[in-house]
Amino acid sequence: MDNLESKLREIKIENFIWLIYIGIIILSYYSNYLEKDYFINKNNKSKEKYREILIIIFSILLIVYLYFFIDSISDIKNINKYSNDKKNLVLLSSLASLLVLISGIIFLYISYKDENIDVEIAFN
Repeated sequence: MDNLESKLREIKIENFIWLIYIGIIILSYYSNYLEKDYFINKNNKSKEKYREILIIIFSILLIVYLYFFIDSISDIKNINKYSNDKKNLVLLSSLASLLVLISGIIFLYISYKDENIDVEIAFN
């Protein structure tokens, strides 16, 4: 029963994260509009707002990525419960979570440092 409650709690958190992703999509769409306005009209206000939104987006994503990394650490702590194949998958998943977290840190750094919007950054 405790395992069921734990799984349901995880699903509830993941549903909340999907809502966050929807917000990120809306913010990203708006930031693209501002970026286009900056490049076409040389509007510096759009440039600054675009950069601010990127920093907000990557800060939020970093928190989400951190959640998934911490969750993968808890899976590693319980790794003795699994079969050998499952252990390998848990380790690979944890490595992937770590790499996504690192990429989030890098993208946040780029969006903070790139004042001229010269570096194209993309995320999934």
